[in-house]
Amino acid sequence: MAIDITIPAIGESVATVFISRWIAQPGEYVAAGEGVVELDSDKASMEVPAPEGGVVLEHLVEEGDEVEIGAVVARLDTSADKPAGDAAEGEDTAAEAPAEAKKASAPAKPAPAAPKASKGPAKAGPAARAAASEKGVDVSSVSGTGKGGRVTAADVAAHGSSVRPAEIPTERVTRVKMSPLRRTIARRLVEAQQTAAMLTTFNEVDMTNAMALRKRWQDRFVDQHGIKLGYMSIFTKAVVDALKRFPSVNAEIGDNEILFKHYYNIGIAVSGPKGLVVPVVRDADHLGFAETEKAISELAGKARDNKLTPDDFSDGTFTITNGGIFGSMMSTPILNPPQVGILGMHNIVERAVVVDGEIKVRPMMYLALSYDHRIIDGREAVSFLVRVKQCVEDPERMLIEA
Repeated sequence: MAIDITIPAIGESVATVFISRWIAQPGEYVAAGEGVVELDSDKASMEVPAPEGGVVLEHLVEEGDEVEIGAVVARLDTSADKPAGDAAEGEDTAAEAPAEAKKASAPAKPAPAAPKASKGPAKAGPAARAAASEKGVDVSSVSGTGKGGRVTAADVAAHGSSVRPAEIPTERVTRVKMSPLRRTIARRLVEAQQTAAMLTTFNEVDMTNAMALRKRWQDRFVDQHGIKLGYMSIFTKAVVDALKRFPSVNAEIGDNEILFKHYYNIGIAVSGPKGLVVPVVRDADHLGFAETEKAISELAGKARDNKLTPDDFSDGTFTITNGGIFGSMMSTPILNPPQVGILGMHNIVERAVVVDGEIKVRPMMYLALSYDHRIIDGREAVSFLVRVKQCVEDPERMLIEA
């Protein structure tokens, strides 16, 4: 029986996706749950699994095509049996078994000294292909160390470090096609500026007390929670405190309505293999510092491994981005629709400032709040940023709500 492979719902506000790569080619057998096609969206990259085992009959779209959610992209013959010649899952790793286990097993054909080169293009996930594109590396020339010889991002990095730099280009311009995800991000960033009355206000924060807090409690914090106390959790808690006092910054514009949200899902911008993504720390007002740090660390790890899912991006109410980790001194962050506010953190730099009439050297950070002026007035925006500043400069405020 032939069944359709369709594009599943990816997440809120996602109507189309791009076909990143066909994993299973026509004529190939795929088991139930195995990936058939890789998709890219502005939310995440993901694989569409086969609902049942069968042979791929045909592809209905090409790699790079943009298709709508629910579209039929391939057909699968579920009545076809798995080819008898296919190796079982356990046989793929037989060559990797310890020497003792090999001796105990029944005699078999000697394993080849090196894996045979696979036919067709090298198997590589989205992270590996993005890394290869960035470094100008041909994926087919990289030896994969992943399962079944799959090329990983680490393989690309290792390959790139062992290869001499490419010869000087003969052309004055090198053209590299934008990835589907990059195209979508570019479109959404332009839309954000065209559809919102975006304005940015600035302030600066003295990080002396926050740094002293980390230094004083870091060892005990790590011993008790197994993770370091970072600045991001302090800013996250400060933002939640400020959002409670200025609810319009946590709101959203609907059809001639303002939707005031009474929950606090804070998006944290992190750098992934394909660019900046914004997964969400949910119900941040219910989390302590340690829980917040663990949630951020988990999301950052999933971003690096390209394992974020659509649920990780959904229903954010406000975003924090930290350009300071790259050395940024000041910037004007762009809104993440439909949110109406985003806080930009920046580099911490020792500067001469006046404190109680005296010039002192203090670790200072510039803060930037971009906001939608359609529903947030300048007074609210400035007051919100001042409250964040107060909470970071004196973290005890958040404990006694002063």
